[in-house]
Order: sequence, then structure tokens, then C-alpha cells
Amino acid sequence: MTSTPDPRFATMGRTATAEAVDQGLRAYMLKVYNYMASALALTGLVAYLVAHTPALMQMLYVASTRGVQPTMLGWVVMFAPLALVFFLSMKIGSMQVRTAQTVFWIYAGLVGASLAYIFVLYTGASIARVFFITSAAFAGLSLYGYTTKRNLSGMGSFLIMGLIGGIIAMVVNMFLQSTVLDLALSAMFLLIFAGLTAYDTQKIKSMYFAYGGNPEVAEKTAVMGALSLYLDFINMFLIMLRFMGNRNQ
Repeated sequence: MTSTPDPRFATMGRTATAEAVDQGLRAYMLKVYNYMASALALTGLVAYLVAHTPALMQMLYVASTRGVQPTMLGWVVMFAPLALVFFLSMKIGSMQVRTAQTVFWIYAGLVGASLAYIFVLYTGASIARVFFITSAAFAGLSLYGYTTKRNLSGMGSFLIMGLIGGIIAMVVNMFLQSTVLDLALSAMFLLIFAGLTAYDTQKIKSMYFAYGGNPEVAEKTAVMGALSLYLDFINMFLIMLRFMGNRNQ
């Protein structure tokens, strides 16, 4: 006599699978956020230490009528993180996980050294205040990207095109020296990176479903996801600091 499978067992199996996927996704996203938070902490620590070490500041910056300007070494430190981003993006597939992590931490440290000037230009209280405001905004935007059912890929393409156009306009404004255009571009960049925060979060989530079955690939994907969110946060923070930060007298 042939027995018919009880449909309740099939339903239980699907439920157990869905729960396992949800748990795996939550663990993966938590790892991404932990990487990002650790990188931000490292960046802040390095920036603070460099800013309060006169010998290092003299090596990286010189005083000017416009505040502080990078020295030759300062320019190298400022552009080195950009080179590391390209290197990590191109080589992540062939890297060992530990190598990718190491490059990520070096990148965060170099960004910290390049941002030491903010402790010269702005008060510590305003830096802390803007950081917490940025954190709250980032959390809300990232939560939206994580929970929304709307496909944000179209918005992401539009934002990236806007970012490229904004960078070109910023280069042009280096010659025009228009204060109005400069402020308008800053406001536009703030909106762009706010949108990219939601877009990148959804993209990172989708990457888990694509590569979550491979632990090594998932780990490297988590590093790259953390890098994307880190860049969104840092750019939002710097723009908001410009608008809301109190300058040192």
C-alpha cells in the first residue's frame, strides 16, 4: 500500500528552510555592519591621534589662509585610499579572506590619517554631534534598504550617474570658484549618498542570496559590502559636518 506524504511535513520543511535562510541573512548583515563599525572606529581613532600629534600634523598639513592644506605627503595619504579601493575591487576575487580584511583595515587607517584636519577646523563637540546625527540618518536609510520590497536597482543607476556628473561639476568649479555652485553640489552629494545607502544595503542583501552558500565568497562579499556602506557614511558625515559643524576660532 502506497502512503501519501503528509503535506504538513512539507510545510514544516519549507518553514525550517526559510528560518535558516533568515538566520543566515541576519548573521551575514550583522557581519557587514560589524566590519563597517570597526572601520569607522579605526578611522576615528587614527584621525584623532594624528590630529593630536604635532609632528605628524606638520608632515601632513601646512597652515594657510584657507585653514590647512596638505603637504606632498599629505596628498599621497589622501589619494592612497582611493588606490586601495580600486585594488580591492579588482583583486577581491583572487584574494584570500585575510588579505582582503587586511587591505580593508589599512584603507580605514589611511582615511583616518587623511581626515585628521577636521579636528583642526571644527570643534570636538560639533564633530561628535554631527557623527551621531549622521549615524541616525544612516541607520534609517539602511533599514529602509533592508526592509523595502521595492527594487532599488533603477534608483542606484540614476544615483551613480548623478555622482559622476557631480564630480565633473566639482572639477569645473575648481576653476570657477563659485560658492553657490559649491553649496549646491554639496547638497546634491548629500542626497546622492543618502540614496546610495539604501541602494547599497539592498544590493548587499541580494549578494547574500547569490553567494551565501559559499562561506569564503560570502566573507569577501561582506568586506566589500562594508566598504560600500563605509564610503556612504563617511561622505554623508563630511558633507553634514560642512553644513552643521562649528569651526574652531
